[in-house]
Amino acid sequence: MSEPLPPSAQDQLFLAARTRNAFSDKPAPEALLRELYDLAKWGPTSGNVCPARFVFLTTPEAKARLAPHLSRTNRAKHIGAAVQAIVAYDLRFADRIPELFPHNPGSAAWFDDPAVAEETAFRNGSLQGAYLILAARTLGLDCGPMSGFDRAGVDAEFFAGTSWRSNFLCNIGYGTDEALFERLPRLAFEDACEVL
Repeated sequence: MSEPLPPSAQDQLFLAARTRNAFSDKPAPEALLRELYDLAKWGPTSGNVCPARFVFLTTPEAKARLAPHLSRTNRAKHIGAAVQAIVAYDLRFADRIPELFPHNPGSAAWFDDPAVAEETAFRNGSLQGAYLILAARTLGLDCGPMSGFDRAGVDAEFFAGTSWRSNFLCNIGYGTDEALFERLPRLAFEDACEVL
């Protein structure tokens, strides 16, 4: 861990990587999705709570269930991607703490307050969604993360009767340059950071 990644790896993860709005028809098989998750799952979460849950939509039937809940702009973006991932979180993540945090299984009680559980699940599930994007890039996959959807509709369609809630969506596959924006600016260090 003491050696910086080479510039080529930094490019693949951040500097040359782009958010894709269009994808080729090359599939992403289930074995690759398993490899993707098995890499992303190692990213840190507070207390190793691991609240993220991922639903990988790969069939036309599954994607059709998602389409009505997307904004008009995002509906067009989701058509070609090999996978549409629903990045979700489990409000009952604390049930798994004895397994995931065995040296302090009683820490599950820290999340008895539903507001604390919601905040913890959302924050750490968002982190895990970002790890998924970075892991996908390491495997040569492109991503197109999206908001712009009816969250209540997605939850009713895919998570009714469960403790899972949607956070954001992410197209995953092999991107094309179609509808690719010019590289957009980012804030300078002086605008976004303080060193105290």
